Amino acid sequence: MNEQTIIAMIENQIEARTQGVFVTDEDRALTANEFDSLINTIAQKLPKQVKRVGIIMDHSVEMIAAIFAVLRTGAAYVPAEPTFPTERIRYMLTDAQAECVITNAAYSALTDYLPQIFIEKGIAIDNSAAHTMISVEPSDLAYILYTSGSTGKPKGVAVEHRNVCHYVRAFANEFHPSLKDTMLQFSVCSFDIFVEEVFTTLLSGASLAIPSAETKKDLSRLLPFIEANNVTIISGFPYLLKDLNELPDLPASLRLLISGGDVLRYSYVDKLMRRLPIYNTYGPSETTVCASYFHCKENSVLPDGTFPIGKPVLGAEIFISDESHNRVKDGEIGEICILGGGVSRGYIGNIPKESEAFSHTADGKRIYFSGDLGYILPDGNIAFLHRKDMQIMILGKRVEPTEVENILLKCNGVKAGCVRADTDESGLSFLTAYIVRDENFSLKEIKAEMRKYLADFMIPEFFIEVDRIALNANGKIDVKALPRVLKEGLK
Repeated sequence: MNEQTIIAMIENQIEARTQGVFVTDEDRALTANEFDSLINTIAQKLPKQVKRVGIIMDHSVEMIAAIFAVLRTGAAYVPAEPTFPTERIRYMLTDAQAECVITNAAYSALTDYLPQIFIEKGIAIDNSAAHTMISVEPSDLAYILYTSGSTGKPKGVAVEHRNVCHYVRAFANEFHPSLKDTMLQFSVCSFDIFVEEVFTTLLSGASLAIPSAETKKDLSRLLPFIEANNVTIISGFPYLLKDLNELPDLPASLRLLISGGDVLRYSYVDKLMRRLPIYNTYGPSETTVCASYFHCKENSVLPDGTFPIGKPVLGAEIFISDESHNRVKDGEIGEICILGGGVSRGYIGNIPKESEAFSHTADGKRIYFSGDLGYILPDGNIAFLHRKDMQIMILGKRVEPTEVENILLKCNGVKAGCVRADTDESGLSFLTAYIVRDENFSLKEIKAEMRKYLADFMIPEFFIEVDRIALNANGKIDVKALPRVLKEGLK
């Protein structure tokens, strides 16, 4: 079996891991062999020759086994959280051409239009379940992750086995996970950090610890879970590190904290840096988790209070380009362009504008033009500035204001409107909706309608009534004519 596949790598670890807990949650702890048997138990319930499978489950040992069961049968998984808007889930699974879905019975109504395989917590392991022997190739699809799309609909990023295996090697080269390590599974399943938590851990022989949704929400419950499971590595959004930064004590087992998904500010980790190694990371979903790492130091803070995003990971290359995709000189601002083993297959479906972000170099290397602006520092590290388009980050997740605006304009009671992004006093992005209302206007009903299609973090924070949406001489919305909302920043 090819070593460039997730299946080959996990089976090597299962064979080598003869003792100790491999995957655990608050109800169940499995050895590698038990986890292997659980994968087979779930895999035998999948239809033959299925190609794409939705996964909508509570986070648990069973959920992780379901992911590997899908991959072991040669299919790709399409993840969504049960808390996602119903219509958003429907769009994702339909767009991805999912043929069935693995879910918990409690969420059956979310996907009753597809064949469902119900897997519950505590499912009995069938030790006699046959080991699926399907040929899996490095170029086979592993998963499809959906991000906010400029077309007004989410877009699916198709990631192959070899992309994930590339990142597992890059992670291991920098952070050296081992049998002694346990990673906290904290992220939602539809975000890149989840991929890092699960695959770089289990494919390297380390252990994975999965807290319940209730525990994740409460630091007073999360910290005892971390201690009880000897968690050594946490990878999360900067806001999780900011919460940890305020704690007088940290679990003694922790050896490494990794920040990703959004800008990391010195004020978020100024105390943590004295106690643990802190890494700032960067990478779009299109390039498989992270394309660069930076080990944060006291003397490395940039003038704006943020950290650089570092240098390319093993097997990747990054350069800065001008509008014509020509490399600029070090120190000059341009678009961050990424090459290497992490650059994914691209987007599914027919979305030509987005697909232009992918290309090939003259020597055949695949390249992704990120749409992010940055520049090379004198020491060779990269500084991230901001997007060159309207896309923003909210709570570490990409949001296209156009997508939110399109949903707003479909709502009953909205005669005209627009959605614009702004930043608070700390430089964090938020959305404001400007509305010309008609006689059927109800803000409560508008928000309820938007939540059918948009995740909570995508709902505008402010709604402002205006008499009209002014246009400029070019017929576009006159942003300067809109009242600006002032928002206090984080300390």
